[in-house]
Amino acid sequence: MIASVTGTVLFRELDHVVVEAAGVGYQLNVSARTMDAVPATGGVVTLHAELVVREDAMQLYGFAGADEKRLFNQLTSVSGVGPKVALALLSGMTVAEAEGALLSGDLARFQKVPGIGKRTAERLIVELKDKVLPGGTPVVTRAAAPDDPRSIAREGLIGLGYSPAEADGLLSGASGDSAEALIAAALRGAAA
Repeated sequence: MIASVTGTVLFRELDHVVVEAAGVGYQLNVSARTMDAVPATGGVVTLHAELVVREDAMQLYGFAGADEKRLFNQLTSVSGVGPKVALALLSGMTVAEAEGALLSGDLARFQKVPGIGKRTAERLIVELKDKVLPGGTPVVTRAAAPDDPRSIAREGLIGLGYSPAEADGLLSGASGDSAEALIAAALRGAAA
């Protein structure tokens, strides 16, 4: 697998660059934001890379940062979102803006991207909302004893429609001896 490409920029086109590394020219499809980070022809660049193998083609995608590559992989894991649509999304907004739109459930923001309709936007939010936190930190949950009041309260808040990240945030300032007391304190904090 090709994880990154470092070399001299041979060509810059609208949606891709060709980088020569060790005598081989690699064509990397890139977002507009990554293209802004690519130096002029003759300059040296390092791009994070992702090789996408399809039945009829093998294409290499390049990214200025690891966070953009991570989000690209998350986007393409959603049914109906292929590499071209993911690049269009990454061209239209920064990684932080995309993650913010995922966390806030901003359907309209995603629907502005060519190739993303209402259903695809809904799928993106449902499938990816709980996988990111602001700043690109993946969501990691700790295992807790099944009878732990904090764990039960967390599951209760998730059942009420809060994301795991929101539930954790609400419970961080809550105090109580039972799951019911913790949920009540968390909801009071949310209403404040």
